[in-house]
Amino acid sequence: MNFLPTFDFVGALLQMLRRLLYLWTRTQVFPATQQELKLQADIPVCYVLQHRHLSNLLVLDHECRELGFPPALGPLTTRPLRSRRSFFFLAQRPTKVASNPRRDESELLSSLVAAAINNPQFDVQLVPVTILWGRAPGTQDSILKALFAETWEATSSLRQLLAILIHGRQTVVRFNEPVSLRFLLRNDPNEAHATRRLARIFRVHFKRQRTLAIGPDLSHRNTQLQTLLATPKVRAAIAAEAAEKSVSMIKAEQTARRYALEIASDYSNTIIQPLILFLNWVWTRIYDRIEVHNFDQVAKIAAGSSLIYVPCHRSHIDYLLMSYLLFKRGLTPPHIAAGSNLNMPLVGPILRGGGAFFLRRKLKGKMLYSAVFLEYVHLMIERGFPIEYFIEGGRSRSGRTLTPRTGMLGMTVQSYLRSRARPLYFVPVYVGYEKLMEGGSYLAELGGKQKKNESLLDLLSAVRLLKRRFGTVHVNFGEPLLLSQFLDAEQPDWRDCPLDDSRAPWLRKAVDATGFELARRINAAAVINPVNLMALALLSTTKHTADIRAIHRQIEHLQFVAANTMLPASVVISQTLPAVIIEECLRLELINVRPHALGDLVHASQAQASLLAYFRNNVIHLFALPALFACLVSHNRILSRTLAKRAIKGIYNLLRAELFLPWEIDTLDDVIEQTEATLISRNLIVVRPESPMVLRAPPPSDEASAELYQLGEIIRPTLERQFLTLALLQHHGSGKITRSLLEESGHLLAQRLSLLYEFNSPEFSEKSLFANVVRNLIDADFLHADDEGYLHFDDRISAPAAHAELLLAADVRHSIERMARVEPPSIEVATIDALAAPQNEAPAETPSPPVTPQ
Repeated sequence: MNFLPTFDFVGALLQMLRRLLYLWTRTQVFPATQQELKLQADIPVCYVLQHRHLSNLLVLDHECRELGFPPALGPLTTRPLRSRRSFFFLAQRPTKVASNPRRDESELLSSLVAAAINNPQFDVQLVPVTILWGRAPGTQDSILKALFAETWEATSSLRQLLAILIHGRQTVVRFNEPVSLRFLLRNDPNEAHATRRLARIFRVHFKRQRTLAIGPDLSHRNTQLQTLLATPKVRAAIAAEAAEKSVSMIKAEQTARRYALEIASDYSNTIIQPLILFLNWVWTRIYDRIEVHNFDQVAKIAAGSSLIYVPCHRSHIDYLLMSYLLFKRGLTPPHIAAGSNLNMPLVGPILRGGGAFFLRRKLKGKMLYSAVFLEYVHLMIERGFPIEYFIEGGRSRSGRTLTPRTGMLGMTVQSYLRSRARPLYFVPVYVGYEKLMEGGSYLAELGGKQKKNESLLDLLSAVRLLKRRFGTVHVNFGEPLLLSQFLDAEQPDWRDCPLDDSRAPWLRKAVDATGFELARRINAAAVINPVNLMALALLSTTKHTADIRAIHRQIEHLQFVAANTMLPASVVISQTLPAVIIEECLRLELINVRPHALGDLVHASQAQASLLAYFRNNVIHLFALPALFACLVSHNRILSRTLAKRAIKGIYNLLRAELFLPWEIDTLDDVIEQTEATLISRNLIVVRPESPMVLRAPPPSDEASAELYQLGEIIRPTLERQFLTLALLQHHGSGKITRSLLEESGHLLAQRLSLLYEFNSPEFSEKSLFANVVRNLIDADFLHADDEGYLHFDDRISAPAAHAELLLAADVRHSIERMARVEPPSIEVATIDALAAPQNEAPAETPSPPVTPQ
């Protein structure tokens, strides 16, 4: 019998329409591989689409073919069910051009549920697929904007056609993780009830996916402001303002509205889209690459949660980069807390349209402004819009993570306690650069130059930077912090505590603890890039100059140590070859290579060394323990393991507080042992069989001895700052020096130490670092201030200081002790004298090795 081949007319028509559609359409697809989607090969797949539009089906079919996924238009054949297609629409066809679709459940969904109920072996993988034709932050305030935007209403065929024409080249396709039909049913025997429940589950899922992409369904900005001004807390603040300043309620309300307009963002897709295109052009011109790490853990928690992004703050580029990356990966760009100094002509409206809301630096005494701002933040969090702010307050001029400022953090925690509408996650983010646009201005400020306010002229002058290259940028998403879980650990009964007392001791303590933990998680997500490795290696050498082979070997030591000392799993370590690292740093003009007959030398000028210090400080916390070990063994030459461990534990709390070290106290023994074993395996520490409990430095003639010393040099400047502060306290005595005088004295004395030597390192004497040291001593309960501001301490303050003998050379300790005896009235005069002297003039008694950090 002869069979004539059948012609699939419908399939051919769909293929033609698909090709026609993709003449215009361009898509971003998440995820991009079967492995990422986690499909099980032995279980059939059925795709779920939200809205019944032919264009959505054509896009699904095309992407399945491109990615090698099971075909959506292929048959679904699994006993006892046979279907000609492997997809269904959740919503049925609209009955009119502009009407909403019916919610009748799909016939295929009903058939799948019936088959699963009647056959215990039957199962199908259901894969929800979200397709967005362009994105916007919600309902717009004009017809034109509405035509350009995704909305929260189901689209008619006419609007879908317009969306394809307008947004076809910015289409987002997200394949969500497959879910087992049998798991969803959970032994529900009622077919009709189970079908309705599954449809409801998928509707909630698609709503969450849409929220991720276009943000919550925010109303028109004026409506938002009216809602804000009508809240009880703002109304009470308006009344208090009117009474305090003897003005009418109308005038006080006008003031509140002016504050609200000054604060609130004006999120607009007409600004977001061009801004993303512009940023893409800028990044291409100035950066080699933008590397993103560990983003998947953010995507997993985003649905149904409030996200608060808390990046480290190194550059003005940070917030532009964050919004760009989140948008490109299918998430809503966050509302960003920006300083009011950025609300300047031209720039302010663009930033506001991109999601920025503005905050005055000083809120003290501005009760009405504070109330409006706090309620605005609460409104954003309550509605689930992502927010971004920098817990360090300002940009770090030294490269270290700064002590958190808890103003915005406290507002966030209070807002969560008021509503608890959805889980709230803080997402720590580490941003690592290989070269900074602001490097020159940072050095000037550290050297004493007054910080300049941002201006349009500065922005215009920054255009010249587009002609330069700044290497690679790394953005690493750290471990998210679920606020409710963290509060459970800090204050188990927090849910029962009254919400009207924002000054409650437990709340302030919890906010401070949250800030410290977020700073720790930011540091735990650090990226050790090639420039960091070069900075660590070169700045530990005499005169910032070393044989090129020695630099190769030191970089290899650093890479091995980082990979084998129990660093957090989120840390990213560059394995770039040392020769390539040198080439990269030469290209970025961070080092020089001086040819020499006996071997080329790697060298950094004073200006280059000061810039490299910034990048050393980015990752100094990851090498703190190995460097401590190296300091101990290199200085003492022979040291028992027990004494080494005791010394490390004695200083660890102070270092942990200053550097936000990633290791908890209860894991410290294991980390110390692993670090010790790693250094021994690299032959940097010697252990002889006849004395296994004794650690020895390599012989002085061995190059490993110099390498051990250089590893210890990484942490020496930090130790000197710590011991200088402790020496000042011990010299003056308990209750004899105020906090402000201690901070100022430490800053000026460190500045003097730095200026008296050939290579000046401005960041060594940065005033904020001494403020951090003092604050950390107070937080660790080593110090407490009385009502008059004088600092009191007991014998425990001498415990960390006692380890100075093991960690620092005698001449270094004596120099610090001499400096600590300089009386406060003469400090400033002494510093002025040092500034007036030539910087290359050595002091009368020059210690060796020099006290000044490289």
